[in-house]
Amino acid sequence: MYSNNQGIPGLPDLTHPTELVQIGSQLLPALILLVFLVIALGVAIAIISFTLRSHPAEQKVVIGDWTIRYSQMLWGLQHLSLVLVLLVAGFFLCSTLSNRYHHWEQAKVTQVAQSVAGDKLEQSVPQVRYVMQEAFSYTTQVNGKIVKVNDKREVNRLLALAGSQILVKLDQSTDVQNRSAIYRVDYTAEYKVVNRLNNIDSFFFEAQPPIGYSLLSNYKIERDRTRLESVEPGNYSFAFQLKPGEETSFRVTYKAEGGSRWVYNAAGQLLSNFRLTAIANFPGADFASGVIPRETKLDGRNTQFTWIFDDNVSVKNPFGVFTNTNPIRETGILPRLLLLAPALFLWWILLLYLSIPMNLKNVAIAASIFFACLLTLTYLSRFMNAQLAWTMISLILLTLSWGLGYSRSASIAAVICTIAGGILPVFGLLVPFSGLTLSVAGLLSAIWLAVRHWYGWYALQPEDK
Repeated sequence: MYSNNQGIPGLPDLTHPTELVQIGSQLLPALILLVFLVIALGVAIAIISFTLRSHPAEQKVVIGDWTIRYSQMLWGLQHLSLVLVLLVAGFFLCSTLSNRYHHWEQAKVTQVAQSVAGDKLEQSVPQVRYVMQEAFSYTTQVNGKIVKVNDKREVNRLLALAGSQILVKLDQSTDVQNRSAIYRVDYTAEYKVVNRLNNIDSFFFEAQPPIGYSLLSNYKIERDRTRLESVEPGNYSFAFQLKPGEETSFRVTYKAEGGSRWVYNAAGQLLSNFRLTAIANFPGADFASGVIPRETKLDGRNTQFTWIFDDNVSVKNPFGVFTNTNPIRETGILPRLLLLAPALFLWWILLLYLSIPMNLKNVAIAASIFFACLLTLTYLSRFMNAQLAWTMISLILLTLSWGLGYSRSASIAAVICTIAGGILPVFGLLVPFSGLTLSVAGLLSAIWLAVRHWYGWYALQPEDK
């Protein structure tokens, strides 16, 4: 059932070895080049220092400054390399989770759609047909002359039904695989026919069985409580006599099984004294067309729809009942969040670097906690509301981020950075007002950095450095 869901095209997936090999073959030359550049710079400083060995004063001024900057660059390069590695690893992890979540969402949509898929059971209104002689003329050629000929031909006409009283009972079950819903239909209809013609008394009552059934049983057509038998298999046209001004009634009954929709198609006929009552003995039933029922009654699991037209009516859309499934809302939110997660991590880690001292161990631990929280959010959101799940996870993230500081002031700074750069941005991508929430998070981050560096209202203590 889920074979057609292949995730988001074009995103790398950690479960696809060929993609990992391809990406590794592209990243390896860049890493080797970076290592060689760093080594070459160190070798160049060493050569210059060796060249200036006979001038100690100049060597101390030039090489000393370069050595300090080189050591600072190596320190920054270590942090930069670690952050880049964490970003790349986080991107692969989040893209894989995004693919998996997208795959799960589409599978869920497919499952819900398949539960109500299948051919609908469609019952058409019966027809009362009669044959009459109609005069017509045509021209032909006789002995080289154009001659007009008057003749008669038989044409079919329809007599409108004088009344329709229909009762249909619907029960719902599932197929042997428990995937698709099946309707069991108990159909009873009374049709009244009045001959309002003056010179016609021979008619045909034509009542076709429903379309789209998988099982049809006890299909009967009766006239004035007398059962009519079909002479030819598949021929549901029954001849009867009815004098002008007289009336008769026909009764159509059957039991059928079919798809998870039942409709009554008026086929554009003008219906008079029409009453259709559909009783759905299962929850989630709703009327299937734009024609609103006159009455709707709810009785526990049962729903009764009644369409009543006392005079006459003509409708284009069929009447009917279908199973209304619960809507699947907010699809695509988690995949979008996961794709933007590396950027959110970079936002958070930069705030931490600009606020408190960070060593390599703290950076690695903070990244592990951040992506572990997103992993937990991904799987918790399958069973509960994603916003509620992130609220609970945020409490854990705040508690753990307190340990990034070596003092109370540094810990409070880490918590503020986590709220502004980690919790609010993720929460902003989960709520409908994403732009407003992200703007508040960005403003909070900017205010914090300004307070921290420009105004010195929240300066760190010497022991924090």
